Amino acid sequence: MTYCPDRAAPLWSRPFHTLKQGPTVMTVAEVVIVQQPKSVCVPQNYPVTLNVQAVGTGPLRYQWFDGQQIEVPCATESRLQVSLKKSESYICRVSDQYCNCIFSIWVRVKVLNLPVGVPPGWRGEPYIIAQPTPQQSVQYGDTIMLKCLAFGMPSPQYQWYHNGHLLPKKNNEILQIKSAKAEHVGSYLCSVSNMLEERWSDAADVTLATPDNLPAPTLTATDKVALLIGNLNYTHHPRLMAPIMDVHELASLLQQLGFRVVSLLDLTLQEMEAAIDKFLQLLDRGVYAVFYYAGHGYEHLGRNYLVAIDAPRPYRTVNCVCVQRVMCNMQERRAQLSVILLDTCRKWYKQSGPTSEINPLAPLGNTVYGYATTEDAEAFEVQDGGKSTGIFTKYLNKYILQPQKVTHILEQVSEDLGKDQLVSGRQVVEIKHTLKEPRALTDPVGTAGHTMELRLRDACWRQANVLPGRKLLDFACGVQVELSFSALFSNILLVFGTVRNSGPTVQDCFVDLRSEPVMEDIFSGPGRSDEMHSLLLSKADNLDCSLRLCCLQRLERSLVIKVELHYTHRDRELQLTECREVDIGRPLIASCRFSHRRPADRRQEAMQHTVGHKSSTRRSSHLPAHHARPSTRKAENVYQISASAASASTNEPEENDENDLHEFTV
Repeated sequence: MTYCPDRAAPLWSRPFHTLKQGPTVMTVAEVVIVQQPKSVCVPQNYPVTLNVQAVGTGPLRYQWFDGQQIEVPCATESRLQVSLKKSESYICRVSDQYCNCIFSIWVRVKVLNLPVGVPPGWRGEPYIIAQPTPQQSVQYGDTIMLKCLAFGMPSPQYQWYHNGHLLPKKNNEILQIKSAKAEHVGSYLCSVSNMLEERWSDAADVTLATPDNLPAPTLTATDKVALLIGNLNYTHHPRLMAPIMDVHELASLLQQLGFRVVSLLDLTLQEMEAAIDKFLQLLDRGVYAVFYYAGHGYEHLGRNYLVAIDAPRPYRTVNCVCVQRVMCNMQERRAQLSVILLDTCRKWYKQSGPTSEINPLAPLGNTVYGYATTEDAEAFEVQDGGKSTGIFTKYLNKYILQPQKVTHILEQVSEDLGKDQLVSGRQVVEIKHTLKEPRALTDPVGTAGHTMELRLRDACWRQANVLPGRKLLDFACGVQVELSFSALFSNILLVFGTVRNSGPTVQDCFVDLRSEPVMEDIFSGPGRSDEMHSLLLSKADNLDCSLRLCCLQRLERSLVIKVELHYTHRDRELQLTECREVDIGRPLIASCRFSHRRPADRRQEAMQHTVGHKSSTRRSSHLPAHHARPSTRKAENVYQISASAASASTNEPEENDENDLHEFTV
């Protein structure tokens, strides 16, 4: 008799044998193991109990065997108690009085002959007894070998991580990496777990020994994180096209550079502030931080403001996010490199009154501003060959992977944009920085001395990137439908439905997907280009149905996917529908619960002037004939002032008053 893998099947679903005993007939069920024994890892002479549970007809008999398939003396109970000096394997045969029998799985009692034991009161949770070497320097091309050992009942499972990223198929006690290269440098951790608990090893920092004639790399980051925001579907202002591709492509490139990326589209003011708060939690000493924004913006009194999609008309500065405030907070977190990239307009408006210079930020250095345009100028996006992109981001993506100082990258962007005839004389890149060292976005990550901070950042970042696993749904008609999931952005989930198996009585079947609650689809509005739809569908092949779930940051409860299967019954020729529901919890950024964030006190900013608007236009005049059409990202603003005051004002930028710096307190 072979072992039945479905050991949890109900008794009445198992095969039966029929025996005749005189005038009566007796039905005999097969012997089925319902609980398998579990392997363990223990010290020498530690008492271990192996347990197997089975069900059948009548009393059951047990016999344990060792690794040589020899009967263990007196081992005829469901429990086997052993105390060993060396490792051994065991298997148990379970039989009934009707000559039915079945064997359990093989299990191993692994005995580690080490001069250490387990603490008093140990329950079997992983207990690490051998940590990986904390510092290891290897020659280029040599083998990296790290070791982690632990006791556990059941035996612990191992999973290795490199710089916070899971290493596929590296799930043994010993991690071995052949032919060491620069990409293998960094911090290694091992997760040790069983059904009782998870423990983490100490960090092992691996460096690559450099020949004497080459300088060793000295500039590293303890981590690299990026927040990318693109606003396009404005409620009261002109909508944009390019932020979709701008954010998506830049996110992909930054991920190639080892950044932990959170990319978000269409945020309200409260959501932008909540996202920035989460971003700041990822920053600490030694971290490289990149904040990118594409959307409407403007400049007021020497400060730059980012317009949320729910900003009213007219709006005030209190309805927008102040860029300089974001930079101040980044510096307060002691980030090693703080980069802000703004693909937005910087128009400023007629003002009256004295001007004063902005007081400098804390003199920590290593801050970089990359502006798509200069003061009182617009930033343009183009639709070229069906692809929408901001011109600044177009050239930024061209150079960002190069291993050069970050300001050199922006200088190359500036040179290329300056040669672009579409915006010649209308848009020029501006760079401001306080770099003290030649920091580059390609600098490697080294976490020596920052293990705890890395774990905390990893947990915080993973919270915004929880993706549901694949689901296989069985319908009563015999059809199987697979649900798979992909993250287009951190707040946009793609759900794919694919028919994997159709029953013999089913034909012409198709799948519909819906969600509860219903989530807004920001891509379904008029005027969306084919490029956007091809981007959304590029995440899966051979799918039967797809569903886009946008604005997940507004999700206030678990998300339920409703799967409707429509088909024709082959024999009855009836059109039928079956439904299944799958609860996928709070995926991606929804787990951060933006809606529960307490609003910040913005009373000081509320005292700023109210700003009105003229409608923003698509600028194509006074430009050479070309297949690309540039349009502005300007949120054009004018103060609501009297005609006499307007005639007396000038078109010069009025900078921040020194007394207004209290706005920047955190």
